[in-house]
Amino acid sequence: MEKIVLGRIGEIALKGLNRSTFEHRLATNMRKAISDLGPAQIHWSQSRYFVEPESDDFDIEKAVERLSGVFGLVSVSPAYVTDTDAEKFFDLAVRVARERVEAGAKTFKVETKRGMKSFPMNSPQISDEAGGRILDAFPQLKVDVKHPDFTVYIEVRERSYVYTEIVDAPGGMPIGSNGKACLLLSGGIDSPVAGYMIGKRGVAICATHFYSYPYTSERAKEKVIELAKIVSRFTGPMKLIVVPFTDVQLAIMQNCREDLSTILLRRSMMRISERIARKNGCSALITGESVGQVASQTVQAIYCTDNAVANMPIYRPLIGMDKMETVDIARKIGTFDTSIEPYEDCCTVFTPKHPKTRPNLNEVLEEEKRYDYETLEEAAIDSVEIINI
Repeated sequence: MEKIVLGRIGEIALKGLNRSTFEHRLATNMRKAISDLGPAQIHWSQSRYFVEPESDDFDIEKAVERLSGVFGLVSVSPAYVTDTDAEKFFDLAVRVARERVEAGAKTFKVETKRGMKSFPMNSPQISDEAGGRILDAFPQLKVDVKHPDFTVYIEVRERSYVYTEIVDAPGGMPIGSNGKACLLLSGGIDSPVAGYMIGKRGVAICATHFYSYPYTSERAKEKVIELAKIVSRFTGPMKLIVVPFTDVQLAIMQNCREDLSTILLRRSMMRISERIARKNGCSALITGESVGQVASQTVQAIYCTDNAVANMPIYRPLIGMDKMETVDIARKIGTFDTSIEPYEDCCTVFTPKHPKTRPNLNEVLEEEKRYDYETLEEAAIDSVEIINI
């Protein structure tokens, strides 16, 4: 039986005259995701994408796994394909049902979508006939339209497709369809989720990570590299720019008020990230901040932080979320277990005992004059390590 991967789009279908731009971008991203699995043709029609292998050794299961992480698709299915002939797809429906019966299923139902309106049978008629033939073949089965053990799906188009599995995909917009932004990637739970969420809107991503050796270990950097790899499963290849940050942090600790050190630290990160972002073709920054979560994320502190950025928007997709909402997404995308590994990042190593939660911008600016941040930040930018993920 010929087998393909069937993909479905959601939001892209609502686009107007520029819909084809998003459709072509999605097809390109799908090809990249499965490029090493063997040759395959990808075409699309009526909000469906069809991945048709050109060799017998094409790994359908691996393709489904890869494509289920591609932004723009809402679900994918491994599907059997045949000519649009009633006898052929009814026979295929029985053969597909046999696989589930042999696996122990006891109840089923049939759902049909008729994309070819000229076909003489309508959707309910097709479902009824297919269900009857499945019952004739397997009299031990029972119909359960509410909670079946499996569903046989039939799609009647130029060709017909029969399948029993629908694998959820993230939806959103295809990566690369909405510009590029730079993610400030720490080793915590929040920033990888923020990168995922902005990537879901079609934004390509590079990332900066601030590394304070020897106060943070090599294992801490390896943890961030692993987080970048997990996020890149959804966002595609990314450049990770590791910024040596020890000298900047020590200068702040030695010369400035302790209660304002976190704000000064964040301002320096923002300035450096903005410059790196511009060098890498990015038009915005992304952070994992949420209002009130920690001392540096109060409204007043965020205001002082944003003031350091000259002319670049800062995206904070988690800004109104509580921690458990973020954790749920981290678990879903696979970053949570890595994020909670006990290797500290530079933000946690130098945390003051009593950080100021309502800083005043004028006093922050006065403290910033107490160390030569421009020279230190320039040196940090000149010494970055670039890791291609």
